[in-house]
Amino acid sequence: DPFLEGLTAQPERPLLFLNIDAVPGSRALIWEHIEDAPGKPCPNPRVIIPRAIVPNIIHGSVTVDIRSFGVRTPPCTRENPSYGIIGLFHILPPALAWLWRLAAPRGHDNPSIVHEEGMSSEGVGSYWPFSSGLQVRHANILLDQFAAYRRMRYILVPNQHIGAWKVGFMAQWIAREYLARRGSARFRPEQIRPARCALLGYAMHQMQVEGQQIARWFLQVDTQPEVGEEGYDQGAKILYEFFRRTLQPFLTEDLDPLGRQIITCALDRGTLQDFEALIPAE
Repeated sequence: DPFLEGLTAQPERPLLFLNIDAVPGSRALIWEHIEDAPGKPCPNPRVIIPRAIVPNIIHGSVTVDIRSFGVRTPPCTRENPSYGIIGLFHILPPALAWLWRLAAPRGHDNPSIVHEEGMSSEGVGSYWPFSSGLQVRHANILLDQFAAYRRMRYILVPNQHIGAWKVGFMAQWIAREYLARRGSARFRPEQIRPARCALLGYAMHQMQVEGQQIARWFLQVDTQPEVGEEGYDQGAKILYEFFRRTLQPFLTEDLDPLGRQIITCALDRGTLQDFEALIPAE
C-alpha cells in the first residue's frame, strides 16, 4: 500500500517496528520481514503508528451498521469432520455475537500461531494479547456495549474453507460487497434460516450477487454432498466443545448476571430463540 509505505518510510516521529529486518540508523521498510527460519519470512510483521500522524484521521463517534467476525476454518468432510461448517456468512443475534467475541477463535492455519495446532482462543474481544486486567472485566464492558446498541447487526464469516471447498478470503469479499449494496443486514424471512447449529445463528437461504445465484451448499454447509448432516453434526460437536472449554472460565462472581445467563444458555445448548430473547435486537 503506497500510503502505508510513505507514512512509515519517512515518518514525522519515531515509530516502533516489530518483526522488521533493519539495522540501527537504516530506513525500516514494512515489506522487509525478518525470517522465522532460513528462507521463511515472518508472516505477520508489525509497526505501531500513532493516530496523530495519520492524515485526515477521524475524531469522535461514527455510525457503524454491521460488525463482522472472521474465523479461519479447516476443510470439513463426512470422513474428516471439523468445525469448518460455517457458511458464506451467518447473521448472529447480539447475545451470540458477544459469545463469539469471548471465545475469539484463531482457527485453522493462522500465521500468528506457531506452536499450536487446531482451534485456540485469542482471548476476550480478540484484542486480549494487547490488554491488561481481568478477562471477565473486559467481558462485562463488551456486554454493556452489545446490550446498549441493539440496532447493530452482527455477521460471522469463514475464510480458508467452506465445508469441503477451499475459498480463501472470498467469503469475506462477497459478504462485504453484498451487504454494502444492500445498505443493511435486515433480511426477509424467506432469505434466512436458523442454522442447523444454534451457535451459528441464521444461515443465508437465498443469495444473489451480480445476477449470480450463490449455490445453497456455500450458504448451508450441511447441504454439501461431501459433508451432509452427519459430518456437519460432528463439526458442531467440535465447535460446542471449544465454546464449553473457552467460556467456562468466565463464570465467576464478577461476571454480569446477563452474561452468566448467556454463557449458561450456550453450555446448555440453548436454541437460537433462547439467545434472541436474552438481548432482543431492534
